Amino acid sequence: MDFPYSRLRRWPDVEADNLQAHDATDLLLVERALALGIDGREIVVIGDEYGAITLALTSAGFDGVRVHQDLATGRRALERNAEELGLAGFSSHELDATLLDGARLVLLQLPKALAELEETADAAARWAAPDVVLVAGGRVKHMTIAQNEVLGRSFAEVQAQRAERKSRLVVASAPRPVPSEPPFPVVAQHDGLTLVAHGGAFAGAKLDIGTRVLLEVLGLDGSRLSMGAHTRAESMPEAADPADPCGVVNGGEPSPGPIAVDLGCGTGALAASYALAHPHARVIATDRSAAAVASARATTAANGVGDQVTVMHDDAGSELADASANIVLLNPPFHLGSSVHTGAATRLFEAAARILRPGGELFTVYNSSLGYRAELTRLVGPTEQVHRSPKFTVTRSIRR
Repeated sequence: MDFPYSRLRRWPDVEADNLQAHDATDLLLVERALALGIDGREIVVIGDEYGAITLALTSAGFDGVRVHQDLATGRRALERNAEELGLAGFSSHELDATLLDGARLVLLQLPKALAELEETADAAARWAAPDVVLVAGGRVKHMTIAQNEVLGRSFAEVQAQRAERKSRLVVASAPRPVPSEPPFPVVAQHDGLTLVAHGGAFAGAKLDIGTRVLLEVLGLDGSRLSMGAHTRAESMPEAADPADPCGVVNGGEPSPGPIAVDLGCGTGALAASYALAHPHARVIATDRSAAAVASARATTAANGVGDQVTVMHDDAGSELADASANIVLLNPPFHLGSSVHTGAATRLFEAAARILRPGGELFTVYNSSLGYRAELTRLVGPTEQVHRSPKFTVTRSIRR
């Protein structure tokens, strides 16, 4: 099969010379599926970052392939690449029974987190056909014996294949009986804050250390922001371009209170904490990870602020209206998958600048070694350091 992998793009994800929209693992998974010859309606693809696996199969004539992608960027890239290549024959799903019901072959790009792998393997054993075969693949340098052990909790037979092109496949079959309740989401308590996490959510049910620093610096465990940001936000006029249902999504009605955005919300710790401290504010929590969004929704509900916080599966706040937010809280990532790349943070800085109103405030926490202050000043506005340790820096930027 001669599929034009080189025509695939990562857009709207970060694109750079050292970042591709496919790898050798994609090719190995496609080759295995072609060799098995299973009907497309019985094939599920999970973790297909930009559509390389799904579109190669549909191009080869497999119809009815079901796909789950955690990232909103991946979902948009798949749609865009399918349109560019004139391909169809697949459907997108969340990680649930509709994705896996009756599946006999599951193709999986191994996730970075063992917890995400555990949730995925359990889902396949729980909802797929009794004779399902799960074929997981990854780059050899990122694979571990622990991944086999996790697969072994849900499948009786786990066999690693010979490495090819610096990638390797692991074949899991004979699903084990599943417990009555899935292993995820998990719940943990942190000084009065309840965190709920699905397997693919960053840091799980732990309180990420960077988030913890930002919470402490802003005093979000108290009745107000320690630097008075909430008071300033309340004095600002209403959003000029309001929207749905919190006054920040295009096309809705204005919100009567200040609007705070947790950009890249993860499990929703910042959003829930802000809402608890400021019951009259409206809060938007947005993340490109479906696992994070499901976690944040569960977290806000568990803390009794589900009606105050709107959680959105979105790419860098792209669905939020320009100049609609009073405050943005941000703990940006510095990895893109397994690659260290600051482009993800830059996109979030640009997003914050767009959605903040003039005079609005961006509070950012980041690894001190990254030195983002100059970039924040350039992209957002005047930026001051409000906290610094050898590990983390917290800055406050005012939208010019």
